Amino acid sequence: MVELSPFTLADAGVVAAWISGPAELANWAGPGFTWPLDDMQLAAYVAEPGRWTWTGVGADGRLVGHASLRLAADGMSARLGRVLVAPDARGQGYGSALLTLVLTFGFARLGLERVELGVFSHNDSAVRLYERLGFRLAKVLPATDQGNGQSSSALEMSLARADWFPETHRVEP
Repeated sequence: MVELSPFTLADAGVVAAWISGPAELANWAGPGFTWPLDDMQLAAYVAEPGRWTWTGVGADGRLVGHASLRLAADGMSARLGRVLVAPDARGQGYGSALLTLVLTFGFARLGLERVELGVFSHNDSAVRLYERLGFRLAKVLPATDQGNGQSSSALEMSLARADWFPETHRVEP
């Protein structure tokens, strides 16, 4: 249903077009980018040492999603981030398929022991997806201003290698 392809700057315009404004950018990337999102910001992001970035490609060849893993200094854990599904592909299982491949890569190929992430508490669909994949709440951070006049708390979630690969997500490397 989805294949992982390394994210390239050729994909940047497509991914940037999925983000309609500063509020959506803050929801996707926190304070890591500024509006308007441009190729220079994405080029710096892709070049970050220790970051793996992918584009999800659907069976028909169109780009349907994006995700990244940033390795921790110890090499045993990583932070899942910048997860985004194309607006016209949402609600069709692409997010789950994309993240299953990313997590399989992290645990099976990189030998990670833990994957962590942060998500705004108001992002209900993302929180539900992460919970279905096995992530558990580790900490709730106080509400902060997202730069658009709205404030939201952030949830820190974590998935241990020992809790991954339930039968419903078993994928061989």
